Amino acid sequence: MGATLTKIDINGTEVPMIFEENRNLPIVSMQLIFQNSGTLSDSKNGLVKLTAKLLNEGTKKEGASGFATKLENRAISLGIHAGQETYVFDLDSLKSEFNYGVDLLKELILDPNYTEDTLEKIKKQTIGELKRKESDFDYISSLKMKGMLFPNTPLAKPSLGTVESIESIKLEDIKRYISEHLGLENVIVVIGGDINETEAKIVSKEVLSLLPHSHTQSIPHIKPIAQKKIDKSIVDSQQAYIYFGSPLNVDYNSSERYIARVASFILGSSGFGSRLMEEIRVKRGLAYSAYSRFSINKTNSYFSGYLQTKVSSGDEAVKGVQDVVKLFLDKGVTNEELTSAKQFLLGSEPLRNETLSQRLNRAFQEYYNERPLGAYVEDLKKIEGLTLKELNGFIKNHKEIENISFSVVTGK
Repeated sequence: MGATLTKIDINGTEVPMIFEENRNLPIVSMQLIFQNSGTLSDSKNGLVKLTAKLLNEGTKKEGASGFATKLENRAISLGIHAGQETYVFDLDSLKSEFNYGVDLLKELILDPNYTEDTLEKIKKQTIGELKRKESDFDYISSLKMKGMLFPNTPLAKPSLGTVESIESIKLEDIKRYISEHLGLENVIVVIGGDINETEAKIVSKEVLSLLPHSHTQSIPHIKPIAQKKIDKSIVDSQQAYIYFGSPLNVDYNSSERYIARVASFILGSSGFGSRLMEEIRVKRGLAYSAYSRFSINKTNSYFSGYLQTKVSSGDEAVKGVQDVVKLFLDKGVTNEELTSAKQFLLGSEPLRNETLSQRLNRAFQEYYNERPLGAYVEDLKKIEGLTLKELNGFIKNHKEIENISFSVVTGK
């Protein structure tokens, strides 16, 4: 039985619920997913991630260790995660322990660990993490590339924050964020497993009734800039860390999104056999791996990739990426490449759909991207029928990806 979409009424506020009943294993999964509440909604750089860390410290009554012990004793997983656009409470347990897990989730919502000691602890942890990243050249290069593509936007800022921004965050900032963002008006319930729909609605109502009202603003679309620029940073390293990106004019709800998936697979996201891997590693021997992908999100879409090579090979590797992308746009792909991509994408589908969490996440993504549940199956049928003319027409219509910005963090 596939996932279904229904609504839960909480005192006049309708909350979407995505549900799938599956009795194969005695497990239940429940997520509260808050829209417009991820790191792109930061009022202070790093606040959203820090808020998630505080909520993962248990309740004020039990403390971090006491709350964690309760979870461990029943083999319950309860975690809070902050993405770019969404903020997630994630509860997983055996069917026999699910109601207890829901009780712990309610305790966490009602009594977060709002103490100065907890705040100082997670701030020190975050600052330590940021200090370590000062010598993480992959992190530095990736962040610089985002700054080139999305200057003066939240995407150009480190989601963890900076040492200065973390030091400035107060308990009141975290309380305000939670009260303003984690509310009824922007939450979606995703629940499934060894539970029927009636039971799912009952426990969901219990949890949702504890949430405040919220009226968060939608995160505006962030458009990347086509710079066609190379930014070099010299560090003490024997390797060159190359991250690159360019605009991609494909919206999250585009009818051609399935074609973009095939094009991305052939160009660089399929690993061995992709154009980038064949040219950069196999033919030129410049890197162990080279990867690229089309990122298509609700708030932003762009083409990006990375590779690591010797300092002396950095310029050649940049030229190699430029050559591969230009040839891809000018000549398109071959029938053999299309056939191979179809075989992999269609043949590996069962592996991407075998667990409850995979299916629930897919159903959520369909709903979040304003598509009907089950749209992914229709996309597979479209991929199966995709012609070489259609694919190459799509590729030639997206010359914008040739305007690549490169961030190169390299040695002397």
